[in-house]
Parts: sequence; C-alpha cells; structure tokens
Amino acid sequence: MKRDKQISQLAKKLVALSKDSEGIITGSKVDQVLSGLKQVQPRRYLALLKCYLEHIRREIALQTAEVSAPSALSEEALKAIEQHYSTIYGRSIRARSITEKSLIAGVRVRVGDDLYDASIAGQLSRLAHQVN
Repeated sequence: MKRDKQISQLAKKLVALSKDSEGIITGSKVDQVLSGLKQVQPRRYLALLKCYLEHIRREIALQTAEVSAPSALSEEALKAIEQHYSTIYGRSIRARSITEKSLIAGVRVRVGDDLYDASIAGQLSRLAHQVN
C-alpha cells in the first residue's frame, strides 16, 4: 500500500513537470518526461507509467470542455465557450466539439466530472423524471 502511494505521488510530480508555464499539459513536455523515465527506468516502471497515464488523462479532462451538439459548432462559438469556462474555473480551458444528433437542439458541456446540459434532450429527460 505504501508503495502504491509513493508511485501515485511520483506520478503527480511527473504530471506537474508535464505542464507548461500556463499550467497546460503539452505533448512536448510529456515527451520529455517519458524520455527521462525511459532513460532512468525506476523500479516498478510499468506501474508508474500506468499511474502517470491515469493522472494525465484526469488532468486533460479538467482542462478540456467537451461540447456536444447536434451539429458542428463554429470556431467563434468554441472560443466563446473556452472563454466562458476559463472564467468559471479560473484556469485555461480548451473546447472540443463532438457531434451528437440525439441532443435534438442545444448543447451539453462536460469539464472533468462537471456536466452542464442545455439541450432539448436533457430538458425532456428531466421532465420525464419529474412526472414519474
């Protein structure tokens, strides 16, 4: 158990090294961390890599607004969404558009574990739950 905690702590430090000066995970920083790990190959190398990947995925999810809409959004709309959620969270958020026809109209935005649903499908679902 103690070893797993040590691996998790080391993985978190590696994630911190994977961020640029603005606190954003970048591919070049991740490449540097991975090449450094490959050279050193610490004990429990594979377990550390798995833990690092898990923490990187979580951090990227916190830095990304996945915007689901029935059709593709314009670059201007994505920029406005980025600015809005960056203000809310107090950190840089990048928006990524996902086409989801089942939403009918409106958008659904996920940032990490937070979900903001302003879609017709979401409203219909909430109405259905209130009636039951």
